Amino acid sequence: MFYVKQIEGKDVYCSDFLNNLEHFFTTRNLTVKDNKELICKYLKIKPENLISPNQTHGDNIEVAKETQKEYKNTDALILEDKNIAIYLNFADCTPIILYDNDLNIAAIAHAGWRGTAKKIAAKTVLKMQKLYNSKPKNIIALIGPCISFEYFETSNEAIEALNKTVSNSKNLFKNNYADLKKINEMQLKEIGVEKIDICPFCTVKDNDKFFSYRKENGTQLRHSAIIKLK
Repeated sequence: MFYVKQIEGKDVYCSDFLNNLEHFFTTRNLTVKDNKELICKYLKIKPENLISPNQTHGDNIEVAKETQKEYKNTDALILEDKNIAIYLNFADCTPIILYDNDLNIAAIAHAGWRGTAKKIAAKTVLKMQKLYNSKPKNIIALIGPCISFEYFETSNEAIEALNKTVSNSKNLFKNNYADLKKINEMQLKEIGVEKIDICPFCTVKDNDKFFSYRKENGTQLRHSAIIKLK
């Protein structure tokens, strides 16, 4: 279940599914852009060790390293180093945090409709499995705030692409609307991830808490998903 906590009086959202991973989803009143030093102080890291990739709605997945600060064309980062933290940015797209409680490794994936169609979250789990012998049943997934079913109207092309990614699409689509949270949940379940917490907030409906690219006419402002290993 998701719950709110505060960092210096500013709201962030966490899940009680993850007690061994420092994690939170920022809000409108705590952006990385404007509050990086505050966030780094809270995480007890140097500002240069809070790392973010260049997101392009693809399916490239990299491992974050303290010695590497730039990640081109990357929409998921895996974290194995306790000295750094990672974050990805969102404003309607689906943020997905993944954590292997047994191995103490984690990841964040950025799943807009294109990333979801490319199964970016499921591919990140499979890369964790390939690199570390991580078992999907040991991975906990958090599906964060994003645009909800009732507001995500899209093209026939997008609906067709998304529909191909799951074996059971019941209740995931209606006319030209798609449930990105549930589609990502289904993709993860189909590769063996069992424990998944889904954030109830919608970036459009709850625009007072989160940024929405659609509702705010292409805003460049972003909230983030942030993780650091303990």
